[in-house]
Amino acid sequence: MIPRTATRLPAAERRRALLDAALRVFSSGSYAGATTAEIAREAGVSEPILYRHFRSKRDLYLACLDDVWQRKRALLERTFAQRGPVEGWRSLGPASMREMKVLLPSLWMQAITEAGEDPEIRRHVRRHMREVHDFFADMLRKLQEAGVVHPDRDADAEAWVFIGGALLQAVADRLGGPLDTDDIEAIRAQRHRWLTGEA
Repeated sequence: MIPRTATRLPAAERRRALLDAALRVFSSGSYAGATTAEIAREAGVSEPILYRHFRSKRDLYLACLDDVWQRKRALLERTFAQRGPVEGWRSLGPASMREMKVLLPSLWMQAITEAGEDPEIRRHVRRHMREVHDFFADMLRKLQEAGVVHPDRDADAEAWVFIGGALLQAVADRLGGPLDTDDIEAIRAQRHRWLTGEA
């Protein structure tokens, strides 16, 4: 890879560029295998510049995790605000959920692997996954109020099932199986049927 030449950017833009570079490195490999030198090269900066924005690889990784979720959450909130809960829910097809189902759960898998050895990662990921859960549980409650999701479904339990399904997708992506696209689509269709009662 040809190193990019660093240009002087405002701090917020530099931080964004570093997060984007780190996400590319982490998502194509792993937290354990990535180095700050590799991430700095990907961003076209020196390691000292990277360390001006992030104290450590761990801090950068956790910032990536939060950044992906905050961007996805903002997109979902805009979609639901513009289209309303019913049409917003119906618009959440495989393409629109790719970042949630592939990138974020892949980062979760890596963090879970590291959590056994790193109590700070463990604390951060617990808080982070609870925030994701609470968002989807609240969304499901709104869908119940709108008559889209069956009123007997437990929104808290279903939000955890959603997260579990996203992790299952990440396992399949990382292993190149055992599930293929048709399997994932069949699971998605059955979950939709269960939640809505639609055939």
